[in-house]
Amino acid sequence: MSTETLERPSEPQRVSLTTFIGRNLREYGILLSLVVIMVFFQWMTGGTLFQPLNLTNLVLQNSYVVIMALGMLLVIVAGHIDLSVGSVVGFIGAFAATMMVTWHVDPVTTTIASLALGAVIGAAQGWFVAYMHIPSFIVTLGGMLVFRGLCLALLAGQSVGPFPVSFQRLSSGFIPDVASIPHLHVLTVVLSAVTALALIVSAIRDRAKRQKFGVEVEPSVIFWGKQIALAAALVAFGWQMSTYKGLPNVLIVMFVLILFYGFVTQHTTIGRRIYALGGNEKAARLSGIDTRRLTFFTFANMGMLAALAGLVFAARLNTATPKGGVSFELDVIAACFIGGASATGGVGKVTGAVIGAFIMGVMNNGMSILGIGIDWQQVIKGLVLLAAVFFDVYNKVKR
Repeated sequence: MSTETLERPSEPQRVSLTTFIGRNLREYGILLSLVVIMVFFQWMTGGTLFQPLNLTNLVLQNSYVVIMALGMLLVIVAGHIDLSVGSVVGFIGAFAATMMVTWHVDPVTTTIASLALGAVIGAAQGWFVAYMHIPSFIVTLGGMLVFRGLCLALLAGQSVGPFPVSFQRLSSGFIPDVASIPHLHVLTVVLSAVTALALIVSAIRDRAKRQKFGVEVEPSVIFWGKQIALAAALVAFGWQMSTYKGLPNVLIVMFVLILFYGFVTQHTTIGRRIYALGGNEKAARLSGIDTRRLTFFTFANMGMLAALAGLVFAARLNTATPKGGVSFELDVIAACFIGGASATGGVGKVTGAVIGAFIMGVMNNGMSILGIGIDWQQVIKGLVLLAAVFFDVYNKVKR
């Protein structure tokens, strides 16, 4: 065989449209579900859902769920679960409130200390799971009780606040504008258009790279349809937000985190090892992966993101309450499972977790606007979660 034959790149694999959709039914089904749910509530609420003020509230209300879903995804992919995140949110909020309001510590120092404490909490739980081989369900169930109790003790059963204005801007602030045009936030329009263009260019480059090495790619009609729809959605969202106050600061934080964790899971060695760990821990260990250290890392990372979510939640309320973060773990875990993560580990995407979080968020927001009681909201969300897990199991059995 000649050198030229060895160096020639293989032809990209081509599959039919129906075959590709069948293989990726779960991924596209989740995205389609979000679109259908949004259109449904937009119609049922008489156009209220897509109003700029409500879109802003939707982002603020779900920011901490999205942030924690990124960390929870890694934990679930690694084959574990973390039930303590809601209690950690409440405890970190109480800790930050104590530092700023009682001890008069500046917000920057408080934020750094809170994130560090969150990482330590996650690392402590990760140590029990990874090195002591105690099931994560038991460890984090204990953590849920411990940190809820510490939150109550730290606040002495009372709300603590308000916080400095600079700290409140973490959740309630908006990016400044570059021009003074009435009823139009110019920078928001520019950023949304630039982001849409950058994502399209990145997708085209990634597709070309996959084709170069003969890796299966999406059929052209799906690829371009998805890129055009995504660009249109981003520009439309940016335009709507520009007519109110622009983009919230926390949305920028969320976007950066989504990009970072998307890169880690898809393009780094540690990301691939986490998937290998969840897919088959014994095989991963025999292949030379330090599975204990990897498990430890995923829990430490989860603790830090839970701390960040706690700061965002406290900043939005402008106070720390004893009930802060109650049941947040349910929404976060549900977001990951609805977004395509497998309960058995090894499967899940960052984009899926984010879409799952917004499915939960849109449902919460839409049902609240329609005046549906919290009792029936819980019933509906539970059925949606059950349906998502059933669909995942059904697909595996079918294959």
